[in-house]
Amino acid sequence: MEKQLAELLNLLPQAQATGSVDKIINDITADSRTVKAGSLFICLKGATVDGHKFLLMAAEKGAVAALVEDMPEKIPDGVTLIKVPDTRAAMELVTPFFFDYPGKQLRMIGVTGTNGKTTTTNIIRLILRKGGYKVGLIGTINIMIEDEISESHNTTPDVVDLQKALYAMRCAGCDYCVMEVSSHALALNRVAGIEYDCAVLTNITQDHLDFHKTMENYRDAKSLLFEHLTDGDKPNKNAVFNMDDPSSAIIKGRTKANALTYGEGHDNDIYPLNFTVEPKHMQLLLHTPVGEMDLELKITGEFNVYNVMGTVAAMLAEKIDKKIICSVLDGFDGVPGRFQLVEAGQPYTVVVDYAHTPDGLENVLKTARSITKGKLWVVFGCGGDRDNKKRPIMGGLALALADNVVVTSDNPRTEDPELIIDEIFTALQQVPQGKQVMRLSDRREAIDYALAHAADNDVILIAGKGHENYQILKDRTIHFDDKEVVMEYWGERK
Repeated sequence: MEKQLAELLNLLPQAQATGSVDKIINDITADSRTVKAGSLFICLKGATVDGHKFLLMAAEKGAVAALVEDMPEKIPDGVTLIKVPDTRAAMELVTPFFFDYPGKQLRMIGVTGTNGKTTTTNIIRLILRKGGYKVGLIGTINIMIEDEISESHNTTPDVVDLQKALYAMRCAGCDYCVMEVSSHALALNRVAGIEYDCAVLTNITQDHLDFHKTMENYRDAKSLLFEHLTDGDKPNKNAVFNMDDPSSAIIKGRTKANALTYGEGHDNDIYPLNFTVEPKHMQLLLHTPVGEMDLELKITGEFNVYNVMGTVAAMLAEKIDKKIICSVLDGFDGVPGRFQLVEAGQPYTVVVDYAHTPDGLENVLKTARSITKGKLWVVFGCGGDRDNKKRPIMGGLALALADNVVVTSDNPRTEDPELIIDEIFTALQQVPQGKQVMRLSDRREAIDYALAHAADNDVILIAGKGHENYQILKDRTIHFDDKEVVMEYWGERK
């Protein structure tokens, strides 16, 4: 991919160039570590790092031009500086153009919501592939281009990484991109230059209030995906709403796209006629606009009923055949870290789940309770440097819905793990008779404690980290995988 620097400059009417604009740009990056010969380096001002400090390093690695807000005292030799009022806003304009707007060429399905995005996008990907399409996926766990998998660092990558991923999908011949769209990405316009075709809202419950401050701001950020859905020229724009979530009625009124709804009520386009939840599977009979769907699912839990309904609505909007949808749903056995059963030869049930919000924890605890014959254990913590208002809420839910609660660390980041646990424990002062509460800040010790004390018919839910194989501490990030801890414990016991 190449563009003339002068072409990029045409997109920035307020820009002032110092140096020759008769140059070829063959890459764009805001990370000085990834600069290569011919790069345009974007100097971003972040909360903790100012990209202007890395301009010289970028020049030494071969950058031929840079977007800047502040002119340096000395201009690096051979580097053309493009001064703009806001480098982030400029990046949002030039990056999609540089990659020929791949988000307008692919058919884009965006899934947003507090919970359920990963499961929903993964099922949609499989259905589209079964339908004969080439598909890319961008999500919390990874980025996939057909069968090629790379690690994902954010639910929705920044503008440069996202456009590069979409461009790679176009080069690979993909027809679709299915992506999780975070509230941060919408509020910060990381999705600049993308024209979505179908948008799905799973639910909106408390999360990320450290960033959004209020639930109204959080909802309004999610709403942007639907408000701009009909921007552009592509045909067949559809919005999918979970009408059992109060935010859906508000956001549905803000979109001009065709709306499909799902939920318990029979006034929805898709609703359950009946469902039966078992420990390792469930039966689900759905009413849909194309007739009933009788499903025998390998995933379980009422929350997955909603994930399935949202998926079905999106796929019907994309005109995918009912038989294809049903065949994929019947064969889908889940996503790593989403109500994932861990089998290590133990006499009780162990479930690992990513639930890290009040709503997510409540959903998985209710599902775990429905399959528990003995006592229900929950091992969980709350992340540091994140919304601290949810900590006592999650503590209260754990105490109300589980029999034995073990509070531990999640990703404490720069916070003291014990202080995070103290905030959770404000809701654990009055422990009802017959219930037990423990605190063990070392996550391995906490998991081992539950594994050592659970009885044969018990269920242990290990919540918060799910698919993650790391733990972020104050001064380092270590390898840590909840599933591995369970397997290692029982491997040593054997």
